[in-house]
Amino acid sequence: MTPALIPAKSLKTTCENYFQLPNEIFLLGLSPSALAVYSYLLCCENRSTYQCWPSYKTIGSAVKMSANTVRKYVYELEERQLISTESTTVTTRDGLKRNGNLLYTICPLQLALDQFYEQQLAQMDVAAECQRVAKALALCSDKCDSA
Repeated sequence: MTPALIPAKSLKTTCENYFQLPNEIFLLGLSPSALAVYSYLLCCENRSTYQCWPSYKTIGSAVKMSANTVRKYVYELEERQLISTESTTVTTRDGLKRNGNLLYTICPLQLALDQFYEQQLAQMDVAAECQRVAKALALCSDKCDSA
């Protein structure tokens, strides 16, 4: 159904069930799959605690990936400082402790942006140093050839 065909009453109820994805997320160069996992975690998060705990299988079902693939992209999101994870345990009725789902905490986007910009600056510093060394070697080579 196109938005023009949705009754106004229905449109109001569908607008209540949404989450915002910051524009800056697209500056980080995430893969589409990592972006899908991040989006799902944002959709699930508690808006006051910034936490959620879906299983890899649940995330995979939502974004059409296997649990192992989800695990890979969760690790990427952790490396990019977009999320942090914490292991949880569950006590069964028999009193046994079992591993639970990961507890995901959505980190402030500014942390990820700061890390990204620092990496970009470090890469620029390395490139500038390489150019400086290459120029110095070229000058040294020219002096050796003229002598």
